[in-house]
Amino acid sequence: MSFSGVDGSGKTTQIDALLVWLREAGLKARVLRFWDDIAVLGRMREAMSHTLFKSEKGIGSPGNPVQRRDKNVGGWYMTASRMYLYSLDAARLALVMATASRKKADVVIFDRFLYDELANLDLSTRLAQEYARMLLRVVRRPDVAFVLDADPAQARARKPEYPLDFIQRNRGAYRTLVKLTEGVTLIEPLAVQDVTDLILREVSKALERPQSRDLSHEQPLLHTGSNSSLTSR
Repeated sequence: MSFSGVDGSGKTTQIDALLVWLREAGLKARVLRFWDDIAVLGRMREAMSHTLFKSEKGIGSPGNPVQRRDKNVGGWYMTASRMYLYSLDAARLALVMATASRKKADVVIFDRFLYDELANLDLSTRLAQEYARMLLRVVRRPDVAFVLDADPAQARARKPEYPLDFIQRNRGAYRTLVKLTEGVTLIEPLAVQDVTDLILREVSKALERPQSRDLSHEQPLLHTGSNSSLTSR
């Protein structure tokens, strides 16, 4: 399963809550961090963002804001570079997903996924949409995939790293991506516990369904539809 969404949308909080729930249920879970465990040349790419774009280091917090300059830097050359690197990441991700189930884990959780990279592109263009569709055909869909939505101003207040206008564009790209991708569940902005309850409900449904190793990777355990949205409002 995977968790995606703008910075400050609560992914880490929800993953931690899910891990507690899974362990209490007697299940062994493995967490893969996309930037640490999947991204190709991750350290070099991070170093280049600090050197070339003067991006500040660290993770932003309300008491310690930082000015990140990496995925929010535009230009055609950056789009071309991202597409090249994201293609490498997609190939690596496909390999990891093919072998992850052999690591003696009942559940594999991805903290960020390919969706989070594609959301950095301008998905209002035909080129970016076709490119996204191409990579999504390469990488197996998670059995359960969540995109956590968030109000941009509130997300930036929780994790002040990127300008508000970029967070707003990024949020729009995630919502467009959900429309392009079947089987992804969009969770609207809700109270933390409400989001947790929705996630656990969907995970419970998926775990109750029998799994077969003969299932095609185009048939995930949980189907929510291309425009699916969970909300209590």
